Amino acid sequence: MITGSNDNGGFQAAPKTVLKTAPRTDSETGSATSSGGNLQRLVEIMAKLRGEQGCPWDREQTHQSLKPYVVEETYEVLEAIDNGDPDKLKEELGDILLQVVFHAQLAAETGQFDINAVIDSISDKLIRRHPHVFGDTKVSGVAGVVENWEKIKKSEMPGERKSALDGVPKDLPALQKAEKLQNKAAKVGFDWGDLAGPLAKTREEFREFEEILDPDNLPQKGSPEWERLEDELGDILFSLVNVGRFLRINSELALRRTMDKFNHRFRFMEREAEKLGRSLKEMTLAEMDELWEKAK
Repeated sequence: MITGSNDNGGFQAAPKTVLKTAPRTDSETGSATSSGGNLQRLVEIMAKLRGEQGCPWDREQTHQSLKPYVVEETYEVLEAIDNGDPDKLKEELGDILLQVVFHAQLAAETGQFDINAVIDSISDKLIRRHPHVFGDTKVSGVAGVVENWEKIKKSEMPGERKSALDGVPKDLPALQKAEKLQNKAAKVGFDWGDLAGPLAKTREEFREFEEILDPDNLPQKGSPEWERLEDELGDILFSLVNVGRFLRINSELALRRTMDKFNHRFRFMEREAEKLGRSLKEMTLAEMDELWEKAK
């Protein structure tokens, strides 16, 4: 159950629930009596939360208001995976499932679709895009699967995409979005021939950045000079993503690992300083560097 508040003002009554296929349960939140009962139990719980006698916070939510939670829960799943914690992963996957059921409930209340339509949609898509499993199509390894997947995907949306770059979600994290844009451009031949290309481009971008950077006279934020520096720094980051792509390193995940490492080492420094009866603010940079090396 998500908890929180909404800035939209007073609570609005939820429309009448129109879920069509949720079975009866042994109690208000008990086990469902049909096959697929665990999922249907969750669906019925969500319907009750959105009902007239349900939770005021849940009844107030919309697709838009829930967007931050979808993102948040996704990253909490990634954290559980990184930590190798199966119990936490189970919990966080449940939170993501709740988001799916929540959005499906909102759509069901206005007669758009329900959770069964969501499940049917993804089931049909998996079968359609795996003809080498559910049909007679022959593919050669993973590369063949990916190539065939893209062909089927393109055939499903004839005329819908006007650019080779279409289909990249605008709200993706920047590094992940950069890699997807580069991959799409590469599919039509706009790509370096080998790793030497993006490496040279990255060095070029660094040189351009350093040429306009004056460490002794930093520009004011928002000034034309500052905006140019921002552009050049963006070019460096984009080029580094390209290097990672050629090395088959996901830049988003690589940076997340580095941030986790930094977080671990910095907290170690704080604990070590506390053992000495001091805080990091009271230490010189040389003393902090010594603790940093110890953390490594």
